[in-house]
Amino acid sequence: MSTLKRTPLFDSYAKFGGKTIDFGGWELPVQFSSIKEEHAAVREAAGLFDVSHMGEVFVEGPGSLAYLQKLVTNDVSKVAIDQTQYTTMCYTDGGVVDDLLIYRLGEEKYLLVVNAANIEKDVAWMKEQAFGDITITNDSENFGQLAIQGPKAIAALQTLTDFTLTDVKPFRLAQNVDIAGHNTLISRTGYTGEDGFEIYGSPETVVALWDKILATDAVVPCGLGSRDTLRFEACLPLYGQELAKDISPLEAGINFVVKLNKEDDFNGKQALLAQKEQGVPRKSIGIEMIDKGVPRHGYKVFLGDEEIGEVTTGTQLPSTKRNVGLALIKAEYAELDKELEVEIRNRRLKVKTVATPFYKRQK
Repeated sequence: MSTLKRTPLFDSYAKFGGKTIDFGGWELPVQFSSIKEEHAAVREAAGLFDVSHMGEVFVEGPGSLAYLQKLVTNDVSKVAIDQTQYTTMCYTDGGVVDDLLIYRLGEEKYLLVVNAANIEKDVAWMKEQAFGDITITNDSENFGQLAIQGPKAIAALQTLTDFTLTDVKPFRLAQNVDIAGHNTLISRTGYTGEDGFEIYGSPETVVALWDKILATDAVVPCGLGSRDTLRFEACLPLYGQELAKDISPLEAGINFVVKLNKEDDFNGKQALLAQKEQGVPRKSIGIEMIDKGVPRHGYKVFLGDEEIGEVTTGTQLPSTKRNVGLALIKAEYAELDKELEVEIRNRRLKVKTVATPFYKRQK
């Protein structure tokens, strides 16, 4: 029996009441108080997440830009130093290897942050695709990562640093920021639909900062449960559900990360061009229950007797109690206010297609 991996913060969970689960081979907290309370805290105040399981991979050298332009679908040439970009890596058929963030740290230095369950697969793929004068370094074990999110997140973090956090605009980063005496890299990004920062540092740094940040006003510890309901409410895709090796970024509706007009050829470009020109075969769309029930991942979607797709994520939203889901269905049926059925425990229950996202922050 394989041993579950643990982040540097594992020993800190218990004193905050953390309940752990197996998440992609990692023993991580699903909740500390309750998913509902943590969800509300992030929407109304601030929550702190341990995301140290994420992978950190450096790409460096004179050939870095050319290599990344072939590797990913977005246009990395548009990324300035101290800027962040969200993108996808695709296979030649347009399916997704992973979705990731690219941080440009220097003229020829980039940090790629990938999903925890995909680290080994991603690094192998990146090395397989390598060309030119570059080095690829998986440095995940030397990093920890925290995410502080919510309308009061920045004010809380500001109490621990003399650096003016609001100088860092969304999708920008700052290097060598002293937070409570610890050297960090901070990025104004997140996975909740709220404002806030993702904080990178050594394993020792994130352990120290976890306690320091939770000692400030308005911040509560949060687990994977609320992280999932928050990202789902904001309709941010999750790899393995909205994105996968057989789901393209265009089908998932994140067209903004696919720059088909960039001059550089990239993995999946021809397949994605064909999808763009001919129309995607499937589309991701919001659904809401009409009948009583909750749509869950993997449930089949029907129109009459025809199976037209399946639910990729679904739950009852903690904030509004709406029973909603995201479904990947045949494109010809992906129109708003259409009545469909979802099969739940061998029963067909009525749903309607609805607009997304289910939540959008008021700026």
